[in-house]
Amino acid sequence: MKLETICLHGGTQPDPVTLARAVPVYRTSSFVFRNTEHAANLFALRELGNIYTRLMNPTTDVLEKRVCLLEGAPEPAGLAHASGTAAIFNTVINLAAAGDNIVSARNLYGGTYTQFNDILPALGIQVRFVDSNHPENFAAAIDAKTRALFCESVSNPALEITDIEAVADIARSHGLPLIVDSTFSTPYLTKPLDHGAHIVVHSATKYMDGHATSLGGVESLVEHRASVEGPESATPPDLLRMSVGLEDTADLISDIEQALA
Repeated sequence: MKLETICLHGGTQPDPVTLARAVPVYRTSSFVFRNTEHAANLFALRELGNIYTRLMNPTTDVLEKRVCLLEGAPEPAGLAHASGTAAIFNTVINLAAAGDNIVSARNLYGGTYTQFNDILPALGIQVRFVDSNHPENFAAAIDAKTRALFCESVSNPALEITDIEAVADIARSHGLPLIVDSTFSTPYLTKPLDHGAHIVVHSATKYMDGHATSLGGVESLVEHRASVEGPESATPPDLLRMSVGLEDTADLISDIEQALA
């Protein structure tokens, strides 16, 4: 499918009962089981399906699949969060524990820098900042306790561009995953997985949303199924519009071209 088609229809099929074209918004905290065996299979992960919106929700599942299709990742590989910084935090703590470290580009979005400089160290995870204009700096900072490398495709707000392939080669040579925050470039301009990255993170609040009505984050990876967490036990209101559809492609392209002018 073309990018425009994926933005509108990726990750979903018309509802088989109503034949509705648009994605339904499932504002429910829980789901019905066909019988006790069905419930047991779901909880034992012998069968995939909806258990509780905190774990997965059909509307959010469409968003996750759609972003994966845009990135060239397997459809089940996406994980939606309440924000981009939450997506980054979830990624890091699944790779590193107290006593470990990650190596990160120094020019980062302010919220990410605060998380790396202040929050993760409080949990015992050290972050080593390097100048990403010189990929060899990543290699020099790696040691036996390093669990991942991190960079932004285009840094926010300095607009530094990381050589993803070069950093990915370094990560691969050390047996480490490369996490790329591709918020500023979006899949329209950059697909980090095609350049060797292992995990892609987006703050969907920026260009991917575009109309300033939604707050959310998505990570595209291989290890996790869909889940979403909100202040209530149902689909968070600030994710609804983003889940229903990404911004019109023409508007998205216009926003990006204006930003890069």
